[in-house]
Amino acid sequence: MSALDAFALLRPWWLAAIPLVVLLALRAAWRSAPLGDWARAVDPGLMALLAKRGAVLGGRRQANLAAALAAGFIAVALTGPAIERPDAVTFRNLDATVIVLDLSRSIAEGGRLKDVRQIADGVAQAAGTRSVAVVVYAGDAYLAAPPTTDRDALSLTLFALDGDTVPDRGSHPERGLAMARRTLDEAGIIAADVVLITDGDGIGDAATREASAIAAKGWHLSGLFVPAGPGLPAGSPKPDRTALERLVNVGGGRLADLDAPGPVLDSVGASTTQHLTAGGYTVLAFADLGRWLILLALVPALVLFRRSA
Repeated sequence: MSALDAFALLRPWWLAAIPLVVLLALRAAWRSAPLGDWARAVDPGLMALLAKRGAVLGGRRQANLAAALAAGFIAVALTGPAIERPDAVTFRNLDATVIVLDLSRSIAEGGRLKDVRQIADGVAQAAGTRSVAVVVYAGDAYLAAPPTTDRDALSLTLFALDGDTVPDRGSHPERGLAMARRTLDEAGIIAADVVLITDGDGIGDAATREASAIAAKGWHLSGLFVPAGPGLPAGSPKPDRTALERLVNVGGGRLADLDAPGPVLDSVGASTTQHLTAGGYTVLAFADLGRWLILLALVPALVLFRRSA
């Protein structure tokens, strides 16, 4: 990871204030006389008489510069410049991935089951040191593997899955998604990726509601589409990529095909810091340096309180 990756602006919209501060400083420094607008408001003859009697003390442009510097430091501080906490990786127990695997008849007997198991293992490997759980579904859903960091055991589980793993006929992705959501809730996870590997069969309103519930938690639902295999059983519904795309849009994740899984693997493989930030837990991932810049703003501000002899 480069040094730039470890730096962030937590409130970048405050950058818009910096050009405004610069414009105001230029106006104060170059367009106003030392007496401000008094020279234009008072009769020139009267102003000359007052100056001759020593009743007029000219202002100082330095005060304008000090005020501008203080305002500039405050504006930069409000942008929230921050660096990644060195202990952010210790929060990986709060960041998990759940693989929801479709084992309905069209997948299990369609000729792509081997590829499905391999890509599921690829998702688990992309998650790095974070916990990964596996949910399988057909007519009902089951937790095949609870959240674990043991990749060897997880691989054994994945490659043992077949058409007989789920005894219930049918295809109910909403049950698999509900199981994934409950698993994450019970584990107290705050940043998570749910990856649904399916051909799109059975996706309806119930699955959409589950996708909304996942997104409402700050988690992301991504999808890996499984195209029809050479052994698709007669009478099986055709794969529906459009339905999966709509579901992923609701879930706020990414969609990819089984043969080109890059976007989903990249999303799952993002750092714990990126996941925590995306989930709204920036404070756990970054240390805000803005408070120290506020202290720097006090230095030019002190000039404004200097009394002339």
